[in-house]
Amino acid sequence: MLLSWMNDAFTQKGIDSPRLCAELLLSHVLGCERLRLYMDVDRPASEIERTTLRDLVQRAINHEPVQYLTSEAWFFGMQLRVDRRVLIPRPSTETIVEAVLHHCKSRPGFGGKTGEGVLIADVCTGSGCIALALAKHLPGARVVATDISHDALEVARANAERLNLSDRIEFLEGDLLKPLGDHAKAGHAKSLDFLVSNPPYIPDDEWEAVEPNVKDHEPTLALRGGMDGLALVRPLLNEAPQLVKPEGLVLVEVAASRAAEALGIAKKAPRVAHADIMQDSDGLDRVVRQTLGG
Repeated sequence: MLLSWMNDAFTQKGIDSPRLCAELLLSHVLGCERLRLYMDVDRPASEIERTTLRDLVQRAINHEPVQYLTSEAWFFGMQLRVDRRVLIPRPSTETIVEAVLHHCKSRPGFGGKTGEGVLIADVCTGSGCIALALAKHLPGARVVATDISHDALEVARANAERLNLSDRIEFLEGDLLKPLGDHAKAGHAKSLDFLVSNPPYIPDDEWEAVEPNVKDHEPTLALRGGMDGLALVRPLLNEAPQLVKPEGLVLVEVAASRAAEALGIAKKAPRVAHADIMQDSDGLDRVVRQTLGG
């Protein structure tokens, strides 16, 4: 009954994935896994639980993200801790993870299914979702994760500890590629197998149309990409190829409306043998992929 009530309320208010949001809130309040909601359908909620749930539902109806209300988000099968310090992970970003895993399995010299010996840089790591997913599914790989936000790195480190992945992920604070400079200076230029990034990319002319649950609650620093949405994308596509070894990949998430322009930048960058656009789970142009030459 409670699930149906929440689902109807969220549907009427146009909340994305209303059933999932209802399940997440109810399981959070009851302190159980989502599956238990369907196994213990007759379990009555206490008055305290009902009061807590009503408060959370009202906040969700007012567009406060359910992931922040529960402090949890799911990404690539992992349960992560999130709060207002970091962007909420989204399924579209899983496109990057899938591309790296496929490349490792299909190309000689990239560690196979375990990613043995592979080195990956995740720039603008935020919650750490990409770095964590790659470290989990490539147990032979090492990851360097960077972010300009000290607060975001605190969240990412906590997620790494929670998932027992801290021993294979190094977290560095700084702007875009600057934290990777020490690796290059130490003689590791072109040593990366992959450089991946989900940078801020919402263009100024699209900001007013952004949904209130995003615009009013998620960190602006992690969302806005300047006038054309390419303020951070452009230097990544131009400079990242210098750090990646031949046949390795640079993968950068972009605004679908700016994908064609980003691809043009990607094709002109030094050492790029091929560049193309990958679509996300919704069929939108989402990730620019650069394959490195010699």
